[in-house]
Amino acid sequence: MLKVVEPRIEAQEFYKSSLELLTQHKIPFMLGGGFALYHYTGIIRDMKDMDVFCKPVDYPKILKLFAGYGYETQVYDVRWLAKIHRDGHYIDVIFNTVNNICTVDDAWFEHASCTDVYGVPVKIIPAEELVWCKLYVQNRERYDGSDINHILLKKGGQLNWKRLLNRIDPHWHLLLMQILQFQFVYPSEYRNIIPDWLFHELIQRAQDQYELPPPFEKVCRGPVIDNTQYEVDIKDWNYKSYTIMTI
Repeated sequence: MLKVVEPRIEAQEFYKSSLELLTQHKIPFMLGGGFALYHYTGIIRDMKDMDVFCKPVDYPKILKLFAGYGYETQVYDVRWLAKIHRDGHYIDVIFNTVNNICTVDDAWFEHASCTDVYGVPVKIIPAEELVWCKLYVQNRERYDGSDINHILLKKGGQLNWKRLLNRIDPHWHLLLMQILQFQFVYPSEYRNIIPDWLFHELIQRAQDQYELPPPFEKVCRGPVIDNTQYEVDIKDWNYKSYTIMTI
């Protein structure tokens, strides 16, 4: 049974009825956000909303379902996010990330955890995917590094590190950065949590890069982790953006 800091009664009823609606209509979904963080770490946060994750093909079905029951629905950002509103409460329906990298697919469901929320059986997004998504949240306004450190501290021994590396492989630098930060934050814990093979492989990759010539194209990958603070690089300093955009 998943317990979180309780929202006011009206919000609890909204979340419970929403979960029941999704379950009754058998639309595949998982919970993320504060529910997932509590599930993996025990950290309690004020539940101001509920993050529902689904595959891109399913979010229109979810919006249509809720609209049919009188909820207000909105495609907030066609790249990754839709919203469901009622009486001041809302649900974020997430099917990707804003950088179009962490697309929800079948593997999320295959590796998801199971629990109960407000008496409703639900799935929680896998710890590996939770870390994967959070590695890209390094905005000036929001940085999820401490969340990742807490997930690694509590669940690092059970993580499928090879699967996580496969997810983050094109941007492995971010995982190396996080591992080094984890080593700094938890000097008495990291040896028992971070696999030796992973650390040495990532360090070797970093060393190997110094033997390569610099890239011909001036590319700034900053927008992948913060889509506002690197605007000057793209607009004024003639760097090419690395952000993957869709329409």
